[in-house]
Amino acid sequence: MDKRQVLKGALASALGIGMAGVLAGCSRETKASFQGVDVTGAEYARDFNLPDALGQQRSLKDFAGKVVVVFFGYTQCPDVCPTSLQELAEVKQLLGADGERLQGIFVTLDPERDQPEMLKAYMESFDPSFIALRGTPEQTAAIAKDFKIFYKKVEGPTPQSYTLDHSAGSYVYDTQGRLRVYERYGSGPQLLAADVRTLLGEKA
Repeated sequence: MDKRQVLKGALASALGIGMAGVLAGCSRETKASFQGVDVTGAEYARDFNLPDALGQQRSLKDFAGKVVVVFFGYTQCPDVCPTSLQELAEVKQLLGADGERLQGIFVTLDPERDQPEMLKAYMESFDPSFIALRGTPEQTAAIAKDFKIFYKKVEGPTPQSYTLDHSAGSYVYDTQGRLRVYERYGSGPQLLAADVRTLLGEKA
């Protein structure tokens, strides 16, 4: 191999390494960094289609331009559900004016007891803009499966005093309706607010 071939090979290698560095740099600059679990590109929990407390069918497209946070629970939940919804209300306040671009969605896992009027009042106790969704028992089972939500009835002393064991955590969608982050229960409003700000700051 003569010197010209050696030089050509060295130049090609240098260019290749240089381009790889540029591409890696671009990747680092454009990939969002989240406080919660990054689930961008997940094949599950892509949408919902359930009626709200007023009977209107709702899906992600109804909230285009907003960051949507979806939480599953039930109104008689003693701790996890009210804590999570209260934290979401705090997130909205932490965002200031951008709080109007945050949409809280609560999906009941207990449609038997969580009647529409009860759900409406429950949402208003945290934030009037939050929306509750209530399907049939069959729809509830189907959406829980799609979102990988575990829930199980735990019998109480009377038929109507049961509780539900269920998954705790929130699904966060960007302004284009794409699932991006899973926030673990107990992360706190500051971390969730940081992730919402990140999503609101992304270019469409």
